[in-house]
Amino acid sequence: MSFTFTDEQTEFRGVLRRFLDDKSPPTEVRRLMATDEGMDAAVWRQLCDELALAGMHIPQEYGGAGFGFVELGIVLEEMGRALLCAPYFSSSVLAAGAIMQAGRDAERRELLPAIAAGTTRAALALTEANGRWDAGGVRLTATPADGAYKLDGTKRLVVDGCTAELLVVVGREPGTCGNEGLSFFTVDADSGDIKRRLLNTVDTTRKLAEITFNGARAEPLGPVGQGAAALEAILIEAAVALANESAGGAQKMFDSALEYTQLRMQFGRPIGSFQAIKHRMADNLVALELAKSAAYYAAAAVADRDNDLPALASLAKAGVSDAYMHLAAECIQLHGGIGFTWENDSHLWFKRAKSSEVFLGDPGYHRELLMQRWDV
Repeated sequence: MSFTFTDEQTEFRGVLRRFLDDKSPPTEVRRLMATDEGMDAAVWRQLCDELALAGMHIPQEYGGAGFGFVELGIVLEEMGRALLCAPYFSSSVLAAGAIMQAGRDAERRELLPAIAAGTTRAALALTEANGRWDAGGVRLTATPADGAYKLDGTKRLVVDGCTAELLVVVGREPGTCGNEGLSFFTVDADSGDIKRRLLNTVDTTRKLAEITFNGARAEPLGPVGQGAAALEAILIEAAVALANESAGGAQKMFDSALEYTQLRMQFGRPIGSFQAIKHRMADNLVALELAKSAAYYAAAAVADRDNDLPALASLAKAGVSDAYMHLAAECIQLHGGIGFTWENDSHLWFKRAKSSEVFLGDPGYHRELLMQRWDV
């Protein structure tokens, strides 16, 4: 498996980086994180219309650009580096991925073009109060009613759940448990039987919501009661996607620390010239490169449909999460006293590192999965 990006991929990364540097500087991130919406509608339209990013990895027959997961990884890595505040991960990664994995061909043709165009923002509602990221954690019930289904229960940690227009919800038949009776449903987010509440979280650059369903009318997505395999596939791909996004944030923290150690003067010389700082930055570089390699390898494994993908996804998620947290903490430490202040931007990425560390399962959870999937 090659880790060398093609000339086209490298050029694409450069175009994307210039766009994000212009549209998502720290001042803009701070402005948007203070809003309930957490996005700039004009930038979202540019991202969709000019760069066609919303449908990046959605097949062309469903209205997307038809690129692979490696290209999606590049997009997410650059977004993580810029800390872009936009409903990309929620709509184009999680919700679109759920529709592609769980939906029938006719349902994909109906739902995906609007998501690929960015005219419909969607969100995946999976996790509940128990905080589990697997089929066993689903308690929301789906009961047949008037030719459709009604949903009852509460979902938490729904990314961009308050601003989404379409909800893809995971529920189960009453009386079932585990992988049995699990299904996907689509729900109009403006339904009167839905109550949405913005959660107060440590990372306000990524808006999370609690959504309560009180008999909300829902349409099934894919075969009813047979959604367990699709859910597992979605979570595996989402873990790889988040690992690539986190790799971008880790790179940003390393670059920020390196730049500061070359600027900060002590005893008439840059602090980066001191042996202790050199050793520290060398260790940080090793951690960064290992994390990026794991993320890139996992993205290529998705594209190549590697049989070891489930294990590689957990390996990448755990390893990159640890590296991101470590490098964010190191960046703050190496900035000295100013690194702990609100005015310094390092804390923005530190909070994203913490939220991404636990989202989709923390490193300990994924190392346990890794041992199970590789039968260690």
